[in-house]
Amino acid sequence: MKKVYIIITLLLIPLLGFNQNIGAGASALYNLQSESVGIAARVSIFPNNSVSFVPQFSYYSLFIGSISEWTAGLSIELKVFKRKHLNYYFIAHGGYNNWSNPTETSTITDPVTLNFEGGVGISGTRCLRPFLEYRYNVVFQETHFQLGLLYIFGCKENTGGYRNNDRMKSRVKYPKYK
Repeated sequence: MKKVYIIITLLLIPLLGFNQNIGAGASALYNLQSESVGIAARVSIFPNNSVSFVPQFSYYSLFIGSISEWTAGLSIELKVFKRKHLNYYFIAHGGYNNWSNPTETSTITDPVTLNFEGGVGISGTRCLRPFLEYRYNVVFQETHFQLGLLYIFGCKENTGGYRNNDRMKSRVKYPKYK
């Protein structure tokens, strides 16, 4: 089993350190219907492409709200408007939901184990990307917001945006000397 972990680690090193095809982040969640606060972690695969795959884990605690649950799933982000500093995207999410206290917080006695969400989001385009998402859960008929940060591995600050040194140098006109 130890060899499997070593092989997986060696296969993931090129993805994590030498390109911009993966990012990791965390967010805070707020569920409007239950007035609960949660936390989440995510990995974004191909964050600079028009379609991104985002495995996620979220957790709502009884210490900060009325529900106790965790969710693990996969989101697909379709970027519909890509601007210089902002991306606007649609979200489709499917996942497994483990609701720990359904009898205490609802009339539902058998919690549904699958959840499906749709929503919209906005994010930055630099190495450290703030994001805000609005999601609607079609199974539980509830909405929540996610506010967080995503860090892109292997990103260099001067590869885009308003401070791109290569772009600024290319527009400088040098006098010709004879």
